[in-house]
Amino acid sequence: MKATHFGRNAAIAVIAAGALALTACGSDNATGTTAGTQSAASGPKVTGTLTGIGASSTGAAMDAWKAGFSAANSGATVQYSPDGSGAGRKAIIDGSAQFAGSDAYLKDEELESSKATCGPEGAINIPVYISPIAVAFNVPGVTDLKLDAATVAKIFRGEIANWNDPAIAALNEGVTLPDLKVTPVNRSDDSGTTTNFTDYLAAAAPEVWTDKAAGIWPATLAGENAKGTSGVVKTVTDTPGAVTYADDSAVSGKLGTASIKVGEEFVKISAEAAAKAVEAGKPVDGRAANDVAIKLDRKTTESGAYPVVLVSYHVVCTTYETKEVADLVKGFESYVVSDEGQKTAADAAKSAPLSKTLQDKAKAAIETIKAKA
Repeated sequence: MKATHFGRNAAIAVIAAGALALTACGSDNATGTTAGTQSAASGPKVTGTLTGIGASSTGAAMDAWKAGFSAANSGATVQYSPDGSGAGRKAIIDGSAQFAGSDAYLKDEELESSKATCGPEGAINIPVYISPIAVAFNVPGVTDLKLDAATVAKIFRGEIANWNDPAIAALNEGVTLPDLKVTPVNRSDDSGTTTNFTDYLAAAAPEVWTDKAAGIWPATLAGENAKGTSGVVKTVTDTPGAVTYADDSAVSGKLGTASIKVGEEFVKISAEAAAKAVEAGKPVDGRAANDVAIKLDRKTTESGAYPVVLVSYHVVCTTYETKEVADLVKGFESYVVSDEGQKTAADAAKSAPLSKTLQDKAKAAIETIKAKA
């Protein structure tokens, strides 16, 4: 598939106030057909229990989605275990979950493996959540720093040992930096956040970050580690001098965050800046039309774009064993990508709503989900 630009002019979806609009996917509608749009007040549309496993970065958004969906569908429940993106992709492939949350899209070999459970077309990636990854630190007296890709890479490789290192000082004129040991903290689990963070470092600072992008942190690097987003944030919060990478929604309290150099400017972390970086992305080559995996441009020089960003996906089967499960998956995912679902996530997790372009692609992909004949 030829890569085409998502469109520089694709705006962040405008959130309309008012009643929830949700595509009806109940048992009265044939799976795979487009049902009419109804408000949440019209009553239950789907019933049953949906099981998901995956990314911990979307925890706040997922809690909000579960509550909103259940409120709109009184007979439906969503269970979600935040065991990490790698665990989620494994679960959708082996059939132990009905959807996966993943901050990294399926690799080609994972897509091929998914066909045994998900039918001949395998699984597809549906973008549901856009969020910046914060370079978050615990440096007493300092809440804002300016960093470029090479300096971030050196910090996490252990090549910068103290916070008053000349490389950091040169980027932060006028900031009093303490003589304090740098303690990098990484994820111990297979993490999509790690995949995105190392993808940024490998692309933007290849002369320093010589490892390939991966969900598992390089074992050769020293530092502390912890499981899950909450684990690394807690470790940094409890450790003066510590620094980590984490979904911005989880960063609060006494932790500072870094502005990242893009082109000739330093871009402060924000949902809007993350969305701008995603707009510069392209479809992943070789994927089916209903797979909305995005290849991000980590080296963008677009003004105001924050390239240390993750797009979190819900990985779903194209084909489910029963119509009831297919309808339930379609109902939940339709809610998640709707205006109301995206606003709910933004309010809960500081995420950026999907652009109208991505939202339309996601809705079209969801409509292709079907049950076995």
